[in-house]
Amino acid sequence: MNVTIIIMFLIGIPVGALLWAMYSKIAYKEKIEKAKIELEHAREKVQSVTKEAELKAQEILLEGIKKTETQKSGLLQEFKEREKRLNKREEQLSTKDELIIAKEKELKTVEKKQKDVEEYLQKQKTVIEEEIARVKAELEKIAGMTQEEAKENLIQKIEDEAKHIAAKKLKVIEDNLNDDSEKMAKRVMSTAIQRYSGEYVVENTVTTVSLPNDEMKGRIIGREGRNIRTIESVTGVDLIIDDTPEAVVISDFNPVRRQIASLTLQKLIADGRIHPGRIEEVFEISTKEVWKTIKEAGEQALFDLGIHKMHPELVLLVGRLRYRTSYSQNVWKHSIETGFLAGVMAAEMNLSIKNARRAGLLHDIGKAVDHEIEGSHAAIGAKLAEKYGESKRIVTAIAAHHGEVKPETVLDVLVASADALSGARPGARREMSEAYVQRLTELENIATSFDGVDKAFAIQAGRELRVVVDTSKVNDEKAFVLANDISKKIEDDLTFPGQIKVIVIRETRVISMAQ
Repeated sequence: MNVTIIIMFLIGIPVGALLWAMYSKIAYKEKIEKAKIELEHAREKVQSVTKEAELKAQEILLEGIKKTETQKSGLLQEFKEREKRLNKREEQLSTKDELIIAKEKELKTVEKKQKDVEEYLQKQKTVIEEEIARVKAELEKIAGMTQEEAKENLIQKIEDEAKHIAAKKLKVIEDNLNDDSEKMAKRVMSTAIQRYSGEYVVENTVTTVSLPNDEMKGRIIGREGRNIRTIESVTGVDLIIDDTPEAVVISDFNPVRRQIASLTLQKLIADGRIHPGRIEEVFEISTKEVWKTIKEAGEQALFDLGIHKMHPELVLLVGRLRYRTSYSQNVWKHSIETGFLAGVMAAEMNLSIKNARRAGLLHDIGKAVDHEIEGSHAAIGAKLAEKYGESKRIVTAIAAHHGEVKPETVLDVLVASADALSGARPGARREMSEAYVQRLTELENIATSFDGVDKAFAIQAGRELRVVVDTSKVNDEKAFVLANDISKKIEDDLTFPGQIKVIVIRETRVISMAQ
């Protein structure tokens, strides 16, 4: 059984292989036929697609040719236009080339001149440097110090001045911070002014004597001028007899002497007898009358203010102020007024009224002899008061009423305030317009004397000086130094009340035009 199976298996294998080979051959032939048919269809399709592609390619080619022709035509037109522009540009460039050639020639000429100038300047620079070195050497030799030592000395000087200015500014700031004190001072001053009703009449010292007629001039002169020489030698004044009708002018710096001479001349004119003997006699009488008037004026001032026990010489000095004026204000009345105002303010502050009135009356006592003794009237007055037995507080108040001496007590400030009130009230003093204009002119001249100052304007009645500088010569640092230098020169050269603010203006203007 097994053998039979094996035999059948062995026989079946070749038969199966043969059948498979026959089947495979038949299937292959069918695939070949089918492939041939598909190949034929593909060939036909390829031919059809090829024809269509050829037709489309021809259409695209034709269309491309048309576009190319159109573009060619446009390019030709653009080329022609560019060619025209290039030709025009060439013409312009040719013209510019000619201009450039001319400019180059001109530039070469300028460069040559500039080179010559530079060579000249270099030579001058060398000469100047040598001269500067020589001058520096001479200056160092004369000054006995080197350049560095000179710089250190200058820096030290500037530092000292800056410290001085800072101290002054600090004092001003401290004064401005005392709001409460200022309010109280204003209240006290206003009360003092309201409680005093002084005269607003301004008196002038008599320097002109009226004559009854012009014939009197000849009698005053006398034969060969003996009368006028006697009058001038006895009285110590100068008589001016000019073309002024019916008037004789008396000239002298001493107000008392001028008053005696005026009274003497008036008595001689009234009497009619004018000769050397009579002149001396009338002069003696007039001198006694004037000094009697002076003594009475001094005693009257003390009586009005309730002051007692003052040295007789001081009383006479107070009386002499009757014939002294300051800015056309009678100093005798001004002193009485100052004493009264100082007493009122002292009463408001619960201080000694007697001391305040005494110091106020004597504050200008130096003006009675300031034409005879050298120095400020405050310093002269303080020395006189000390000489004739006044207390130290009175002497200090007199010396400090114009700030020449630093105030030590409230009394010093009161006297200075009363003096300012009396002199500043309406109608008290008068300043000549010529002197006022002269002071403003001097302020402006001081400012313009500095290098770099363009203009100067004195405003606010001379309390402010505005200085406009040249920006090319003065920078910001120099402007600060310039303001300090101008302030220092004003302090050294001028005498002025209060303070003068110096403002240096440095302005740069840039202007442009838009068109």
